[in-house]
Amino acid sequence: MAAAGIHANAVVDPSARIGTGVSIGAFTVVGPGVEIGDGTSIGAHCSIQGPTRIGRDNRIHGHAAIGGDPQDKKFQGEHAELAIGDRNVIRDFTTINRGTGNGGGITRIGDDHWLLAYVHVAHDCQVGNGCIFSNNATLAGHVEIGDQVILSGFAGIHQFCRIGAHAFIGMGAFVNGDVPPYVLVAQEGYGKPRGINVEGLKRRGFDAERLAAIKRAYRTLYMSGAKLEEARAQLAGLARESDDVRHLLEFIERSERPLLR
Repeated sequence: MAAAGIHANAVVDPSARIGTGVSIGAFTVVGPGVEIGDGTSIGAHCSIQGPTRIGRDNRIHGHAAIGGDPQDKKFQGEHAELAIGDRNVIRDFTTINRGTGNGGGITRIGDDHWLLAYVHVAHDCQVGNGCIFSNNATLAGHVEIGDQVILSGFAGIHQFCRIGAHAFIGMGAFVNGDVPPYVLVAQEGYGKPRGINVEGLKRRGFDAERLAAIKRAYRTLYMSGAKLEEARAQLAGLARESDDVRHLLEFIERSERPLLR
């Protein structure tokens, strides 16, 4: 007889660790090496493969494929993991792959995300907290996403790119360089910066003084005509008076890919 909350037609490996109050829908398969935290619900026809750790109070809808092997020809079955935090909503047909041995060994998804239908998160991605990925948004391997980032529908992020906190990527934009915090990217072939994410920042409590400092930094970086090294020197001066500009400058200084400009 199936345990309470686990449908009789679900297949759960005996080694899987299932928390209190977990529900698992019909025809869902939970493999070995999977841990599911208290209060999480998993819909019908899902595939949860391990090693995968899923936290508390997540809502995983039908047909999601979580913890599958990475889509990387170099992967040879080495130990690689997926870690998902708490209170995430993961909608229908979303796919999230485990890491690779030579890519850090783990894919990480933080807390409080909305991953909508057909989102794909590839191997070794690192995603912060509180993001919204709209339908069909796609992360290639090794992408880093900061907190409170919004990816609009059909946005695509190239492998190894970094998206800073509070950035907004418009519908259909393809990103092939690092996007600093607070920046709004619009679709035009590969995405181009089109200002800062003003409405999103206001919703998150950024006051007029903070917004003004970020706008000055954006103008310095994208509208002044200065070369990148010149712009960085100017940003260093602005950063002495603004923690937000300092955060943006630190992001730029850590970039290993070309900055999206």
